[in-house]
Amino acid sequence: MAASVLTGVMNPLLGKLPKLLGEEYKTLTGVREQASFLRDELSAMKALLDKMEIMDKLDPSAKNWRDHVREMSYDMENCIDDFMHNIHHVHAEAGFVKKMIEFLTALGKRHRISNQIEELKVLAMEANARRKRYKIDDCVNSSPRVVAIDPRVSVIYKDAAGLVGIDGPRKELARLLMDSQKKLKVVSIVGFGGLGKTTLAKLIYDEIGGQSNCAAFVSVSQRPDVKSLLIGLQRKLGMHESSHGQELQDIIDRLREYLKYKRYIIVVDDLWDQSSWNIISCVFPENINESRVMVTTRLGDVALLACHQHRAYIYRMKPLKEQDARRLFFNRVYGSESVCPPQFKEVSAEILKKCGGLPLAIITIASLLANRETRSLNEWNNIKNSLGTKVATETTLEEMRGILNLSYMHLPVHLRPCFLYLGMYHEDHEIEKDDLVRQWMAEGFVRSFQGVDLDDVAESYFNELVNRSLIQPERTIYGDVRCCRVHDMILDSILIKSTENNFISVAHENEDMTTLHSCEHKVRRLTLKSSVGCATLETPATSMSQVRSYARFGESSYTPPLSQFKYLRVLFFEFPRQWDTTVDLTGIGHLFLLRYLKVLARSAGISLPAEIQGLVHLETLELVCRSVQSFPSDVTRLANLLCLILPYRTVLPNGIQNMKSIRTLHCSGMPESSLENIKGLGELSYLKKLKLSTPDDQCLTVEEVDALVSSIGVLRHLKQLSLSYKVESDDYDSRLYSLIDPPAHLEVLELRTWEFSRVPKWIGELHYLRILCLHVLHLSTDELRVLGELPSLVNGCFHVFNISQDKVVVSTGLFPVLENVWFLSDEDVTTYLSFEADAMPKLQTLNMGFGWKQWRGSTPVGMECLPCLQDIQVWVQYTSTKSSKNQEDVLADIESAFMSVASVHPGHPSIRVYLCDPTTLLS
Repeated sequence: MAASVLTGVMNPLLGKLPKLLGEEYKTLTGVREQASFLRDELSAMKALLDKMEIMDKLDPSAKNWRDHVREMSYDMENCIDDFMHNIHHVHAEAGFVKKMIEFLTALGKRHRISNQIEELKVLAMEANARRKRYKIDDCVNSSPRVVAIDPRVSVIYKDAAGLVGIDGPRKELARLLMDSQKKLKVVSIVGFGGLGKTTLAKLIYDEIGGQSNCAAFVSVSQRPDVKSLLIGLQRKLGMHESSHGQELQDIIDRLREYLKYKRYIIVVDDLWDQSSWNIISCVFPENINESRVMVTTRLGDVALLACHQHRAYIYRMKPLKEQDARRLFFNRVYGSESVCPPQFKEVSAEILKKCGGLPLAIITIASLLANRETRSLNEWNNIKNSLGTKVATETTLEEMRGILNLSYMHLPVHLRPCFLYLGMYHEDHEIEKDDLVRQWMAEGFVRSFQGVDLDDVAESYFNELVNRSLIQPERTIYGDVRCCRVHDMILDSILIKSTENNFISVAHENEDMTTLHSCEHKVRRLTLKSSVGCATLETPATSMSQVRSYARFGESSYTPPLSQFKYLRVLFFEFPRQWDTTVDLTGIGHLFLLRYLKVLARSAGISLPAEIQGLVHLETLELVCRSVQSFPSDVTRLANLLCLILPYRTVLPNGIQNMKSIRTLHCSGMPESSLENIKGLGELSYLKKLKLSTPDDQCLTVEEVDALVSSIGVLRHLKQLSLSYKVESDDYDSRLYSLIDPPAHLEVLELRTWEFSRVPKWIGELHYLRILCLHVLHLSTDELRVLGELPSLVNGCFHVFNISQDKVVVSTGLFPVLENVWFLSDEDVTTYLSFEADAMPKLQTLNMGFGWKQWRGSTPVGMECLPCLQDIQVWVQYTSTKSSKNQEDVLADIESAFMSVASVHPGHPSIRVYLCDPTTLLS
C-alpha cells in the first residue's frame, strides 16, 4: 500500500520556485538559472510521484526513492523560504546605520543560501540519477495490479444468528422498503466503512428477496467496470444468454426489458460515485409492481442522488450501542458475557472503547482473541496496545485495516494530506471545522481556483470528507456542521499511514519525545498529547527546527521553546477549560513563516510580544482566553491576515480600516472600541463573517449603534452577520430596522438579542439567506409571509414576545426549502400556530418553546400537512428549579397531546418533550 502524501509537499515547493524567476531576483547571479533547473527537475519527478499515489503497492526501491524525494522536498522549501525572507528582511523605518548593518548581514546570509540552493541542485541531480540507476520508472510501470479478494465478501456470508444490535435497523429498513408504494422505490444505507452496511443489506435481502419475481445482490468496486458489473447482474437475474460482445447500451436495454413487468428487489452494494450510479440506475424501469432497490454507500451525496433527493429514504448507520457492542464482543470470544473471567473485564472495556461501536472492529478483534490457544491477560493487553499507533502483525487486524483503507485509497490525491492531518488531534476530540480548514490552508494543502476564495475551497474539502463518511459530524448548528469527530479505528489507520510517510509525529510520554530525536527522518509535524513532558526534559533545538505544525493538548507544564521552531506554519495550543495559567507567546515574533496561531485557554492569560508585524504571512490569529496583558497595536500591519478573533473584551484595534485582507472578524469589546474604529469596519470591503458582541455589564451608545449600522450597510461581500448587544436607548432597533441597502449575499443572520418591534422588511430581500435567528416583539401572519417567501431559508429560529392575532398561519407555498424551525414565545406558541397544506414541504424538525404555565391544551393545527416531518420537539420553560405536581402533569399532557398528532401523521414523527431553563433556551 502506498499512502504517499507527496502532493502536500511537492505542490507548495513547485509554487514557490516561479517566484525566484521573477524580475526582482534577476540581479542575483545564478539564482534564476538554478530555480529554473530545480523547477524542471522536480516537475519531472512529480509526474512519476503522481503515478505512485494511486498504486496499492510499491517496489521497495521505488518506495525508498519516494521517501528520499519527500524529505529532500521539505528541505528545499525551507531553504527557499530562508532565501526569500533574507532578501526582503530590511526594515523600511530603520535608520541609515541600522539599514547598512542589516544589509551587510543579509548579504552574508544570501551568499550562504545561494550556496545552499546550489547544493539543492546537486541533490536533485542525484535523485534523478538514482531514479535512472535503479530503474524506478520500470518498477512503477511494471508493478502488477494484484487483484485481492474483496474483504467484504466474508461479510456477505456472516450468519445472521450471530448478529446483535441489528433488530432496530432491520425493522426501520423493512418499514421503508415494504410500504404500499406501487412505484419503484430506492432506499440508501449510508455510513463509513466497517459499520455493517453490507451485513444489514444482506440480512434484509435474505428476508424479503423471496417475495419478488427476481432478486440480485451486486457489489460495486472502487473503480468499477460497469459493463462487466451489468453482465454479472444479468447472470444473477437468470438471463443466461451471453452479452459479452454487446455494447453497454444494448445490455442496459435488455435489462430494462427483462425487469419491465417484474417485481424486483436488487441490492447495489458499496457504491462509490455518482457517475457509476447514473449508468447503473438506467437498468431499473419505473414500473408499478412495488419494485425496490437498496444502495449501500459511504458517501452522503451518492445516497441522496440514488434516492432521487428523498432524504426520508436514507438510513444512516450508527455505531453499536454500548450494550450491543459488549454482547457482540463476548458472544464471539466466550459465547456469553457471564463466562468472561473477572480479570479480563477491565481490558475488555478498554478494547471496546477503542472499537467505538464499530462492528467490523469488534468482530475482527473478538475473532482474533477467540482463536488464541491460550488466553492470558498479557496477550489481551498486547492486542489492546496494537489498536494504537503500533503496527499490527496479526492477519485479522490487517484485514480490518484493509477494509478501512479502501476509503483512503479512493480519496482524490489532493484530499489525502488533509485527511491525514486529522492525526494532529487526539482520540475522541471534537474538531472545529473552521480550525481544520484554516490549518489546511496554512500548510498549503488547499489548491486555489480562479474566482473562488481559498477558504471556500477548503470548506468544500471538509464537506467531501464528511460525505465520504471519513469524519463524523459532531455538532450541527442550524444544519451547518461546525464540529466533527474521527472514529478511533480510522484515527488508528491515519496514524499508521502518518508514521509510514513521516507526516505526523505523536508524543504521549517523555519517552516518546526522546524517541523522536533518534528517528530516521526529521520531525515535520508534532502533536503533544496527554501529560507529555516534565519541566526538566531537554529538547535539542535541531530536532524541532524542521517542524511545520505544532499542536499541544492537556495540562503539561512543558513545551519546547518557540525559538526552536524556525519553519513553523501552524501553532495550536488547547488547554482544559479550568486550567489557570499564563501562556507565554512572547517568542513568536521571529516565526517568519507562521500562518496560523490559535490558543484555546478560557481560564488562562496570554503574554504576547509588543510587536507582531514581523509575522508577514500570518493568516489566522485566534486567542480564546481570560485576558491578554497587552494586545499588539501593530496587528493592523499584517497584510495577509484573513481571520482575526480577538480575546474577550479586547477592543477593535486602532486603524482597523487598514486591514483590507480580513475575511473573518470576531470582537466582544465593542463598547470600549472607538467610534472611529467602528466606522472603520465599513472599509473592510472583503469581510465575509462578522461577529460582534458586548459583555453582559456593558452597553453600546446610540452613536455607536448608528456607526455600526452604517458600516454593515456598505459591506457588500458579507455572508455571515451575528450581533449580540445591549444598548443604552430603548428605540435602538429603529436604526437596523430601517436599513436601506442590506448586504445582498447574506447567508447567515443571527440577531438573538437585537429586539425588533416588527419583522424588518429588508430581510425579505435576502435571497441567499440560509440561516436566520430573529427576535421580534410582535408577529402577524403577514409578517411571517415576509420570512416565508425567502427562497433559500433552510433553518429558522423565531423568538416572539407577543402574537398579534388569534392565529399565525403558515400559508401554502411558504418556506419552500425550510428543514428545521424554532418557534419560541412567552405565550403558548402551540395554540397560535397553524399550517396550511403545502406549507413548509421540506420541514423535518419542528421545535416549539414556551413557559409551562402558558400551556392551553392544544397543538398547532395542520401538522399532518407537513409531509417530511420527522421530529417534533417541545421545550417547556420552568419557573422554579423545584419540580411540582402541576408541572409534571402539564408535561404529561403535552406529550400525550403531541403523541396523538404523531399517530395520525403519515410519517409518524418522533415526539420529545424537554423541561429547560429559559436562559438556556434563548441561547
